[in-house]
Amino acid sequence: MTTAKAISVKAKRAQGSKLTKPLPPPQRLKPAARKAAIEGVPAAKARKIAAKEPVAPKAKRGKTAKPLAPERVAEILDALRKTYPNVVCALTHRNAFELTIATALSAQTTDVTVNKVTPELFKMFPTPKALAEAPLLEIERIIHTTGFYRAKARNIKGAAQVLVEKFNSQVPKTIEEMIQLPGVARKTANVVLGSWFGIPSGVVVDTHVLRISRRLELTQATEPVKVEQDLQKVIPQDRWIQFSHELIHHGRQVCIARKPKCVDCSLEKLCNSADKTWSSH
Repeated sequence: MTTAKAISVKAKRAQGSKLTKPLPPPQRLKPAARKAAIEGVPAAKARKIAAKEPVAPKAKRGKTAKPLAPERVAEILDALRKTYPNVVCALTHRNAFELTIATALSAQTTDVTVNKVTPELFKMFPTPKALAEAPLLEIERIIHTTGFYRAKARNIKGAAQVLVEKFNSQVPKTIEEMIQLPGVARKTANVVLGSWFGIPSGVVVDTHVLRISRRLELTQATEPVKVEQDLQKVIPQDRWIQFSHELIHHGRQVCIARKPKCVDCSLEKLCNSADKTWSSH
């Protein structure tokens, strides 16, 4: 059992990251570092991380006794930090404009798909002005594989126009201004403000973050806005940016929607979810 002193040390380490600088674009990392930042550590190492974590006591099947206890939250953050060292956003980008457009395109598709179309998109239309003046049909052709391409093309062209006309071609640094861009809601704004500017404006809540937060009993809500509010109450603000990306990567690789890979999960001993596929306790 982890001692109170050990928990205190781990809590300070997990919560005291003081993330005030932007996350590096993934393409700046060497291949091995990028793989670890996005895909996480190998399964064998993840199991070793889990083995060192304390067991979260159950109240009954599927229910943790004290799910929001600060020491449990600290253990979750610590395990995630070890599993996804030097975490980064998976979308390739060179500036805030590219990240804004790439994130808008990522809705209901994969980052892998987006990363395949953005090189051509940004080669042809490298600035907000260029994209704002681009033929809509040409944008649609380039982004076709991302799905909902007509609506996305209108949105990213519209976003570029607003950047040019209202923000002097500069991506704004407040969430209130960001959401004025067509196709940009809180999730996209939080990604850009956090990843590029290092501003913890909120917690990014996509399907992975929502699913895992509920499995870990950090929230009972089902609406993204309410989930974000609940997470902001228990996750230290200086961990919001990293936590979001860690959970997103974890949801893609391990804590998948159907048949989660619990045996290879570094959070396994801290999780009492009713739909676990394997349990050590």
